[in-house]
Amino acid sequence: MTRLLTDLPQPRLLEALSEASVVVQPIGALEQHGPHLPVSTDLVIPEEIGARAVERAAASGVDAWLLPPIAASKSDEHHAYPGTIWMEASTIWNTLVDVGRSVAATPARTLVFLNGHGGNSALLQVVNREIRRRFGLRTFSMGTGTQRAGGAANGGPDEFGMGIHAGHSETSLMLALRPDLVDMSRAVRNVPEHIAAFETIGFNGYPVSFGWTSDDFGASGVVGDPTGATAAYGEELVAEGVDFVARALGEIAAFRHAA
Repeated sequence: MTRLLTDLPQPRLLEALSEASVVVQPIGALEQHGPHLPVSTDLVIPEEIGARAVERAAASGVDAWLLPPIAASKSDEHHAYPGTIWMEASTIWNTLVDVGRSVAATPARTLVFLNGHGGNSALLQVVNREIRRRFGLRTFSMGTGTQRAGGAANGGPDEFGMGIHAGHSETSLMLALRPDLVDMSRAVRNVPEHIAAFETIGFNGYPVSFGWTSDDFGASGVVGDPTGATAAYGEELVAEGVDFVARALGEIAAFRHAA
C-alpha cells in the first residue's frame, strides 16, 4: 500500500504526522527524451522509485510519507523541442518554497525532495537552505540512485561516461518500469565523443562545468547510447535505487543538526 499522504482526510493527515515524520516530495520533468522514450520519463522514475522506497522505509520503522510528484520543473535545456514543458528557475523555486511552507504547517519537521531530473540539482541545494531558514524544517534533496553514465561494464554500449540523457541506463529503467512507453526501434546512439578525452570539462563530477542545451549535441535530443538497453539491467537499477533511497530515508529520519 502506497503511503500517499494526500489520500488521507485532513484531520487524519494531522493525526498521522508527527515531529518524526519524513515527507517525501518527488520532482520530475516533462521533456523530450529522444525519439524512443516518453516526455514523462523523468516523472515516471522518481514516482516509481519513491513509492517503493517509502514503503520499504516504512516497513523498517521510518515514518515516511509520499506526496504526489511535481511533474514539470527546470528543464529549459530541452527548450528547443516542442512538447517539453518547463518552468523558469523562479517558478520552480517559488513552487518548492511553497511546498516547504505547507509542510511546515503540519506536525512533520522533515522534507525530502526526491529529484528525477539533473537540471534541478543546483537549484534544490539552494532551496534546501531557504526552506530551512524560513520555516525551520530539516530539508534534504537527493536523486533516485539510478543514473549511470557508462554502460560498457554492464554489457551495454560505451558512452564514455556521458550517457546522461535518454541513454543506456535511463532507457533500461523505462524498459523495466513502463515498457509500453518505449519504442526501441527508434533508439539511436548519440555520444559527444569529441569531448570524451577532456580531463577537466564534463557533465557530472568534473571540476569544470559548462552551459549546454540538448540540441548542442545533435538533433536527436539523446546524449548517450540507448541501443543496448535491456529491461533486465533496468530491474537491477530499480532495485539499487529503491535500496539507496530507503537507506537514505533511514538516515534522514535519524538526522539532527545538533547532538
